[in-house]
Amino acid sequence: MKIYTGRGDDGLTDLRNMERVSKSSARIEAYGSVDEVNALVGKVRPTGHEDIDDHLREIQNHLHIIQADFANPDPDEDDPRVREEHVDAVEAMIDEYDDELDPIESFILPGGSDPGARLHHARAVCRRAERRAVTFAAEESGVNDTAVVYLNRLSDTLFTLARVVNQREGVPEENPTY
Repeated sequence: MKIYTGRGDDGLTDLRNMERVSKSSARIEAYGSVDEVNALVGKVRPTGHEDIDDHLREIQNHLHIIQADFANPDPDEDDPRVREEHVDAVEAMIDEYDDELDPIESFILPGGSDPGARLHHARAVCRRAERRAVTFAAEESGVNDTAVVYLNRLSDTLFTLARVVNQREGVPEENPTY
């Protein structure tokens, strides 16, 4: 299979149902932003913490499902779709790791150790992906609302993971001054 086809040279791309749409459509912006989050999460691994790496691998698979979900305007029952169980999984991650952390008393400046800073970067891009997904859902009917919820929860998960990694690496959190 060739990597290039030339089919996108005119600014259009294929959806799963082979419908041609503009590469600037809200749908493509949404799943393209999710792809960016996925690439950033991949750049974080390995963190040096096996449990976190395992969860990041799981998150990457969830993100791949969201991309497939958003690329499919007419999903069948057996097509990849983000489900409540995916949201439950990232909520469980937050709860598990939150037990290691002191309660938040102020905003935290993003940064810290290399993997911690990369997780903060992934979190910020995840927020953008969520905004793009909200726009997509507002412009088109039938968008899987659970995928939007997942992205919201994922940003919280990435924030929590960044805090845990920084704590495990012995890097103190910094708070903004006003």
